[in-house]
Amino acid sequence: MASPIIEQLLGAVPAADHAVVDVRIGSSWTAVVVQVDGDRRCGLAATLSSAGRDEPAVRDAGRLATLGSRALCELARSASPVEVSVGMAAINALLPRADLPWTEVNAAELLAQRGAQGKVALVGHFPFVDWLRERVQMLWVLELAPRPGDLPASAAPEVIPQADMVALTSMTLLNHTFDGLLALCRPDAQVMLLGPSTPLSPLLFERGVHLLSGAVVENIDAVLRGVSEGAGFRQLHRLGVRLVTMTRIQRSENPA
Repeated sequence: MASPIIEQLLGAVPAADHAVVDVRIGSSWTAVVVQVDGDRRCGLAATLSSAGRDEPAVRDAGRLATLGSRALCELARSASPVEVSVGMAAINALLPRADLPWTEVNAAELLAQRGAQGKVALVGHFPFVDWLRERVQMLWVLELAPRPGDLPASAAPEVIPQADMVALTSMTLLNHTFDGLLALCRPDAQVMLLGPSTPLSPLLFERGVHLLSGAVVENIDAVLRGVSEGAGFRQLHRLGVRLVTMTRIQRSENPA
């Protein structure tokens, strides 16, 4: 059974099939390219490991592109971690483009600005952790595989309710921990979802997220080559991925 947020995202993608142009599963990233209204669109997701499983990591390997876009999205419900990555990449390729402004603002800079006078909980160890720690009042980093200075993920119930700002890695969508972590956030806390797997959809705003910092693939062919050759995200960024942020628009309850 997929998590509630995955079910909601699946409900937001088109029910009708679109042509699947390409599927690439690299060591770090997974990419799915679909044809929508005459345009190629590429979605990214982190590649999860299926190490230790007896079953094939991808049951339909070799013919994924023939299954249709909807079937690929449904893989987000799979028990296979690699198939979940394919499903999330397909969802990201197919989600309707939101009629909201995107800004090219670095997620770390936003966290530093909004958390300068507050306590920040970062779920996931990002490369900017040391830089950010010097710019906010308090920084907790929660990690499944903690590094020096990190806290174990099991500390989330204690730490997250104390935070004025909570930044969740989009990996939480893939490992189905997003819903539980979001429930730990205080009602007045600012919540950011960040990382290339982030769906750029207002649906997340309805769930209580304030900032979506994700990725838009612009040079599809170069990025596909990079994915196939094991590129890390910084390399994909240079090959043709734009980092963008969407902000929830707060509407007045008493308009003039």
